[in-house]
Amino acid sequence: MTRPDPLRRRLVTGGLAAAAGLGLSGCKVFDDLADLDHPGRRLMETATILNFRLQRALMRPGALAPEYAPSDIRQGMRPNGTTEPQDADYRALKAGGFADYRLAVDGLVRRPLSLDLGALRAMPARTQITRHDCVEGWSCIAQWTGVPLARVLDLAEPAPAARYAVFWCYDTLPSFIEGPQRYYESIDMIDAWHPQTILAYGLNGADLPEPNGAPLRLRVERQLGYKMAKYLRCIELVSSFADIAGGRGGFWEDKGYSWYAGI
Repeated sequence: MTRPDPLRRRLVTGGLAAAAGLGLSGCKVFDDLADLDHPGRRLMETATILNFRLQRALMRPGALAPEYAPSDIRQGMRPNGTTEPQDADYRALKAGGFADYRLAVDGLVRRPLSLDLGALRAMPARTQITRHDCVEGWSCIAQWTGVPLARVLDLAEPAPAARYAVFWCYDTLPSFIEGPQRYYESIDMIDAWHPQTILAYGLNGADLPEPNGAPLRLRVERQLGYKMAKYLRCIELVSSFADIAGGRGGFWEDKGYSWYAGI
């Protein structure tokens, strides 16, 4: 089953309403906008880029996403994306209780790192109760505990050329065009240094469960859920993601989602 493309859904829904007013009911003129190379799609993506730049200009880099009280947690955290990776290296790590797990931090850094869970848990932690907003329309409030990404970056010492953090994951997802691909995501260094951007190993007072991304997942609280990569394997700092995979900065972005998913 393919996942819905929210941008295409918005374009088609809004387009059909407009088309009805023009006497174009039943016309498929908007279907071509699902094509990443369609001129109309590129035009709308230009508007998305302008919106991103405007948000960056108006919003303070350290502005916080809303945080909630424990009483606002009314259900277990609904998993998003993959819930049980079948990749052999991940299954082997899980079978060993993640004792052999290592998070690599490399790319444009002065000090490449390889951190086990003990080292990550020994760093000063942050606990935050935030709302996860999924592109599919649901939301859920939960408590997350982990190490701020900024602390890990401090250890790795990013090079001046580093502009993006790319998160490589253990889970493989089907792709009907390119074939199966491992999940990946990216954020810019503004969000990487943000105080609420954490590498979470705890959920609602317990260890992070497998369906929610064990042993380590990203939380980027000012963006939609697909940006919050699970089953983290490596963080790579780069100057550009143009030559990575589809060149759009993430698994779903390569298939048409917006790279910046700010809320």
